[in-house]
Amino acid sequence: MGESVSGFEDPSAEVLAEAAAAFGLLASPARLHIMWALSQRESDVTHLADRVGGALPAVSQHLAKLKLAGLVRSRREGRRQVYYVDDPDIATVVRVMLGQLTVRSYQASAPVDSLRRTGG
Repeated sequence: MGESVSGFEDPSAEVLAEAAAAFGLLASPARLHIMWALSQRESDVTHLADRVGGALPAVSQHLAKLKLAGLVRSRREGRRQVYYVDDPDIATVVRVMLGQLTVRSYQASAPVDSLRRTGG
């Protein structure tokens, strides 16, 4: 382990590698959108493809990668495979990050929008 700062020790090399791999998977806008959708509620691949605007085969491939990495799980319901984020902490990270960036994006465009409305 590494140095302790504020009561937390530096993560091990293995933990850092695992986190980097997970963040690497989430660096894809399509996979991040899928994770966002699944952090809201579970879904099958057809509904996910409709929601994220992706082709069914592409969404299936993204789900396979996310599942292999342990970020997503699935269960069978009749003929459907239902996907979900099993780890609430992962869902929270995705929600917080996208939520904060959405707020920042809105705040950055708000003065411009208000100027457009007032004719300034």
